[in-house]
Amino acid sequence: MRLLALASIALVFAGTACYGQSESKAATRPNILLIVADDLGYSDIGPFGGEISTPTLDQLAKEGLLLSGFHALPVCSLTRSVLLSGVDNHLAGLGTMGEHKTPEMDGIPGYAGFLNHEVAALPEVMQLAGYNTYMAGKWHLGGTADANPKARGFDESFVLIPGGASHWNDFKPLAPPLKVRYTRNGEDVASLPDDFYSTKYYTNQMLSWLQKSESDENPFFAYLAYTAPHDPLHAPKEYIDKYKGRYDEGWDVLRERRLQQLKKLGIVRKDLPPLPPIAFERAWKDLSTQEQANAARDMEVYAAMVDYLDGQIERIVGYLKESGQYNDTLILFFSDNGANGSISTYYPGQSKEYLASFDNSLENRGHRNSYVDMGIGWAQASMAPSRMFKRFTSEGGIRVPMLAKLPGNMSNASTMSHNFFHVRDIMPTVLELAGIQHPAEMNGKKMRPMEGQSVLEMLRGKSATAYEGSGRVGYELFGMKAYFDYPWKILLMPEPYGTGDWQLYNLEEDPGEQVNLVQEYPERLKKLVANWDQYQREDGVLDVEVNPIPLK
Repeated sequence: MRLLALASIALVFAGTACYGQSESKAATRPNILLIVADDLGYSDIGPFGGEISTPTLDQLAKEGLLLSGFHALPVCSLTRSVLLSGVDNHLAGLGTMGEHKTPEMDGIPGYAGFLNHEVAALPEVMQLAGYNTYMAGKWHLGGTADANPKARGFDESFVLIPGGASHWNDFKPLAPPLKVRYTRNGEDVASLPDDFYSTKYYTNQMLSWLQKSESDENPFFAYLAYTAPHDPLHAPKEYIDKYKGRYDEGWDVLRERRLQQLKKLGIVRKDLPPLPPIAFERAWKDLSTQEQANAARDMEVYAAMVDYLDGQIERIVGYLKESGQYNDTLILFFSDNGANGSISTYYPGQSKEYLASFDNSLENRGHRNSYVDMGIGWAQASMAPSRMFKRFTSEGGIRVPMLAKLPGNMSNASTMSHNFFHVRDIMPTVLELAGIQHPAEMNGKKMRPMEGQSVLEMLRGKSATAYEGSGRVGYELFGMKAYFDYPWKILLMPEPYGTGDWQLYNLEEDPGEQVNLVQEYPERLKKLVANWDQYQREDGVLDVEVNPIPLK
């Protein structure tokens, strides 16, 4: 079957780059490494002004490009569906998270809850083109056999099927109904090693595959989808201890400090007004001494997770450099959505009894048998300068950090791009770099064309913008809506998160979405609302009831 698939590639990819075995893989086809963090905040890492130690990502930014205007989707599975398809999440089958489907969504293709077979998945296309394809980490795009990574183009995979779980080997879920399930090449994994810690184990798996195929003439496509720093917050003790006392001043101070660093780095305007008070959370000074101690420890654990993550990425980067493959590899690093301010009671089927079964004493927070989350205050500090966090169509839910290192020596290395860049553009960019055409058909079935386009010229510094129309994109989730014609954006969020009406913002002037310009630009608002209506019709977006997000 493998030989037949490879033989058929000549028909599917006629006119693309030569794949002859006589040529070195580096000469015509670069390696691809996608590294996705889970719920990482915009200003957490060093290149974006964060105080958390991230020397590997700091170096990657120096050797590559920092993209301050990159946008994902409000939640993880939606972003991943767009990343691996190049189309809107509704067209890919993830109009909502599978865990949050409602009866009105039954039978609606755009709300199937898994990556559908109307799209050619990126690993499938890379595999057909002769790439070795590997995935370690979080899948969250369907649990049936035909939705598993093995069925969607990965030669080797070790994945967590649901959206999150304990980072240890105890198989404890986010909520009782959300069963923890790992698979290896499509087969269920019954147990995990005693020393299992998610970030380390995923890295181990990826390194083993890369090392095994080092002498292979085929290049690799590697998707390293970490579950850090998704809740529950867990980290090795020595990493937590490293941040002891770092956050005792609280989230109000941290948010302002992060904003000043963003200004200093030139990521936001130096004259950007101070951020408003953190919404839906008490001021730090109004917390009791014990509440402050617990909250400070939670942020220490979160920082430890990010620090540890950076160290594991260093293992991958270090291997690529030692093996001589670093200069032949495209590396993209980004977060799947904004930091997570939603509390643990939000998960479907959550129970007080389940949460009470954990030991969340100050001494045990972040260790085994604890279950703590980031909370609203830290999440909004982490998303400075944006408003709100994960699950929202405001900038705090979708504007995320992005670093890109292209193969070879980049003439624009250690620079920054403020251009609007969307996750839907990653697949076409990868395909162009690899010299691969997107297949019109697969297995005798017509595939949806990609909606995104390559931004390779922008990444190379040869184009001032991504492409014509790159800043036009629609959003919908949980009854919250948005439409970009960058730098303009309309946003509709129901009360109490918003006004319940369309609002209008100029993101170049107001990245925090604080100044509603509806009264000043009524015609622009009208045009953008018409654009959203067209997006709704063309992409099969439902007018769903608001799914309330508890913030207390």
